[in-house]
Amino acid sequence: MKVLLYSLILTILLFFNKIDANSDLIKEAVGNPHRKEENKKRDVYRNPYETLNFFGLDRSKKVLEIIPGRGWYTEIISTYMNDTNNFHVAVYKEPSYAIEIITKIQNEFFEYFQKNKNKFGEIKKIFIDKDFKIKGSENYFDLILTFRNTHNFLDQKKSENIYRSLHRSLKKNGILGVVQHRADESATYNFKKGYVKESFLIRHIEEQGFKLIEKTELNSNPKDLKNYNKGVWTLPPRYAEGDKNKSVYEAIGESDRMTLKFIKK
Repeated sequence: MKVLLYSLILTILLFFNKIDANSDLIKEAVGNPHRKEENKKRDVYRNPYETLNFFGLDRSKKVLEIIPGRGWYTEIISTYMNDTNNFHVAVYKEPSYAIEIITKIQNEFFEYFQKNKNKFGEIKKIFIDKDFKIKGSENYFDLILTFRNTHNFLDQKKSENIYRSLHRSLKKNGILGVVQHRADESATYNFKKGYVKESFLIRHIEEQGFKLIEKTELNSNPKDLKNYNKGVWTLPPRYAEGDKNKSVYEAIGESDRMTLKFIKK
């Protein structure tokens, strides 16, 4: 009996030590001195350490980041996943909207991370086609993450396609992490200004085969008024109105965001 109890205690201690060690590695990746200074300044709004811990980032998992943009999260995740051969990003093979700007952003993304491969590690890419579908990689990933992308998927009327594709790409019981600008439930609009209603998005993603298992308010911002003529892009870091009312928007900070964790059923 004493041997079994000792074994159980040891197992529990090892489990929590692993969690602590993993959290420390994520914290180190967030603190990576090679990150761009302008990116570090956004940490106070985006809470990367807490967010990645919440989603269960782990070096042993096969991880996919969807449409990484200019690589704000990629700088952190790639540092953490360095030398694992487990980190991928999904980008448009041929953008079907905002072609010029998306092509420019993606080219600059890969130029930057290729140039700084010794700092951030190797990043593998897979492609999203014009129908917003990922080809191949069925039942491959343990964790898929998408940050502030869903309003674009919805606006292009391709959201069902990409979320079904993500479902196929995940292993059974794989995790999907979603961070998205959040509209008020009483709003007359849904995703036209970059904001999406949380109840709608949960239902929408669950209709593609997922199940919500947890959510957190760590990326919420009650200061966000959500009534701007130029939508969510009025707020930092975009400042869509230029210098007009800039100090007001700076005081608000970034958007109010939902942070949702789903499992593949």
